[in-house]
Amino acid sequence: MLTTAPARGKAARIGKPGRRAVVIGSGLGGLAAAIRLGSRGYQVTVLERLDAPGGRAYVFRQDGFTFDAGPTIITAPFLLEELWALCGRQLSQDVDLRPLDPFYRIRFSDGEVLDCRGDDGAMREEVARLSPADVDGYEAFMRKAEAIYRVGFEELGAVPFGAWSDMVRVLPDFLRLESYRSVYGLAAKYVRDPRLRFALSFHPLFIGGNPFKVTSIYGLIAFLERRYGVHFPMGGMGRLVRGLERLIERQGSAIRYGAEVAEITLEGRRATGVRLTSGEHIKSDIVVSNADAAWTYRKLLPGAARRRWNDKKLDRASYSMGLFVWYFGTSRQYPDVKHHTILLGPRYEELLSDIFKRRILAKDFSLYLHRPTATDPSLAPKGRDAFYVLSPVPHLDAEIDWSTVAQSYRREIAKVLDEVILPGFEQHIVTSRLMTPQDFHDRLLSHKGAAFGFEPLFTQSAWFRPHNKAEDIDRLYLVGAGTHPGAGVPGVLCSAKILDRVVPHAALL
Repeated sequence: MLTTAPARGKAARIGKPGRRAVVIGSGLGGLAAAIRLGSRGYQVTVLERLDAPGGRAYVFRQDGFTFDAGPTIITAPFLLEELWALCGRQLSQDVDLRPLDPFYRIRFSDGEVLDCRGDDGAMREEVARLSPADVDGYEAFMRKAEAIYRVGFEELGAVPFGAWSDMVRVLPDFLRLESYRSVYGLAAKYVRDPRLRFALSFHPLFIGGNPFKVTSIYGLIAFLERRYGVHFPMGGMGRLVRGLERLIERQGSAIRYGAEVAEITLEGRRATGVRLTSGEHIKSDIVVSNADAAWTYRKLLPGAARRRWNDKKLDRASYSMGLFVWYFGTSRQYPDVKHHTILLGPRYEELLSDIFKRRILAKDFSLYLHRPTATDPSLAPKGRDAFYVLSPVPHLDAEIDWSTVAQSYRREIAKVLDEVILPGFEQHIVTSRLMTPQDFHDRLLSHKGAAFGFEPLFTQSAWFRPHNKAEDIDRLYLVGAGTHPGAGVPGVLCSAKILDRVVPHAALL
């Protein structure tokens, strides 16, 4: 299927004849890359192996319910506004973003709850209610998070790390900001209550990292949320994806679905296009891969062309956890359940060790429950609710046969939901589907079924991560979770923004 649209108005910019770009994959990073390249004079073709865009932000529709497959929040809307501005439009013309309050409700194993709020005063009251002695420490942590944000996001988030000197240049800032600490270690420095330590340190799980191991640079996420809020697009994330798709069409570019790339073609060490599994060869002046970074290097490039990211190095790398996601719809509504709920089990550090280090399927859970119909009832038939519940699990290096354990694992999760937040809900389920790490591998081509690619350790961040401009191949670029700055919606959008610095304008190529 080929999706195209005629060029319209100022936003339609056809590149100099022959200046073509191919983008592999239509995740949010790939779609953003296509828009930025289109605004710089390239004729862009996006190639997507699935039947619809989005990648991890794909949309499942069944029995009248709409389920966002992956990301569920927007925390840096200005990055989207930039893309719309490049096309002569405003984000609000195509996407209705609604701020959420609370951002999340955290339900601890002792039954206590904490609502993470955007209003400073309301959040101080929440902290004081839970642990009065930690209010000052909480404020100090947020000041530290702001300082980290100023450097880690504002100064470096959209800056390429293409040379070792780029890393050396920022090391003094990293030391000053205590990047040698983990995110949890930074939270523990400022607050004593273990529940608050969790509330201030869990955010790296959104990008595939263990809060007890990832650098405290990722503490910037806490301030990013406070500054810009947490938003949800009405109609679901699929509405945002469709909006990006239409921007690409308005630029005169194209998206092809059912088009799987078998290899990136080379002349010497220069990318010249791609070959599809159908055998079709698509020539291009530049190639941008939004595919999983490890998959790109392992599967799409010959070993002889890979000096840095050879199989041995990729095998030694650490990868994020996997995800088990259960999507279900109910015949009744649950108005007391918030849009986002984090259900914390009795263990925190030990559970994460089971997932990241021991790679075993634990008997207890910490779960993320998403009820988008709390904000947008149109995502389910009238009087019904749409949910998904997510459980972090080991990636495919674990000896877990998901074809045999998926249903029993789902039943164990259902027991927890029934006991804690949705009593008797199973009798009201009218539609259901599962996604396991094996699905991430088979459907999304994620190496090891890791949901977020490389684990965001310090030694796998910035210069240590696969570069946005491929180290060994000329005219090959990477965007998405596997390159700098990393996973999460802001991260993948920033990876596309970096292309403005490393890809020459079409007129200059």
